[in-house]
Amino acid sequence: MSNKSIHPTTTPGLDTHRRSLVQRAAAVSASVAAPGLLLGGASQALAQTAGGWPSRPIRIIHPWAPGGGGDIVARLLAPKMQTDLGVPVVVENRPGAGGNIGAQLAARQPPDGYTIMTTAGAFAIAPSLFKTLGYNPVTDFVPVTKMAIAPLLVLVRADSPLKTMADLVALAKRDPKGVSFASFGTGSPSHLIGESINRQAGITMTHVPYSAGNASTDLQSGQVTLAILDALSQTPLVKAGRLRALALNGSNRLPSLPDVPTLTESGLPFDLVGWHAMFAPAGTPREIVERLNRIVNQIIATPEVKTRIFDLALFPVQPPTTPDQWGSMFRADVQAWGELVRSAGVTPT
Repeated sequence: MSNKSIHPTTTPGLDTHRRSLVQRAAAVSASVAAPGLLLGGASQALAQTAGGWPSRPIRIIHPWAPGGGGDIVARLLAPKMQTDLGVPVVVENRPGAGGNIGAQLAARQPPDGYTIMTTAGAFAIAPSLFKTLGYNPVTDFVPVTKMAIAPLLVLVRADSPLKTMADLVALAKRDPKGVSFASFGTGSPSHLIGESINRQAGITMTHVPYSAGNASTDLQSGQVTLAILDALSQTPLVKAGRLRALALNGSNRLPSLPDVPTLTESGLPFDLVGWHAMFAPAGTPREIVERLNRIVNQIIATPEVKTRIFDLALFPVQPPTTPDQWGSMFRADVQAWGELVRSAGVTPT
């Protein structure tokens, strides 16, 4: 972590690479075959499993606590998947260690289609943050589909004199040591966005990492100048007049906050954005992966589910991705986020 980082006493606790970075990473990763997608040397037993699948309940491991955007999306999908597949589909939350406990558990399950995982964009950053994961996100999983896009908001108090990102940059240049930003933690997407703003604008905002959920509370009480937090939890506070959103990352404005510009529109582009997606253990038969992909994509495309996802301050993925498309995108994300982590000076732990 940069020596500009401090930790709040009340809480335990990128020069952006433009779209060309992601495109370059995608070009490299596209030449690598997606692990686990093909039956290849899979056993005859797995082939038979694919033919009779499903014949018993399916478990969706979600490596995050209940109530977050990914958890809600998984629980939107589960009953509709159950209707399509004819067997119970149960969401099981296994939070801890930044999503690593649940991901490690999912990676160790038999690749028979009866355990799948939904997770968030931090899954792509984990290899760059941790020396030992107990799993490899690229080789131990097969991508199924990308379900939703999850932007982050750059937020200040509603009574802040800052109305735009230009105002923020001007303040930070006038008072180089007086501006601080809260994030979800060192190496998190919100931290990397803040460091990107620093580099692009030539400013030195102080990073205040939080590992708990009270960054927003500290922002409202004035302990930090701004916070970069998820749109799902913070949009109600913006609408209630308690916070002001200056910008969001990604390519599009949120329908729920149509007056909030993107960072790109604000002259500080940050095209990488979080997501919620589905994976299966590597070696899961291709037939099962493709069937899951079709079913989940069809559910997300229904007006009911699309509306619900928009209501969560998320974007349903449109058009839907195939397993191969999502695999290429995911590997590009792993590489692109990794470069941003290193450029921010974050040391793996």
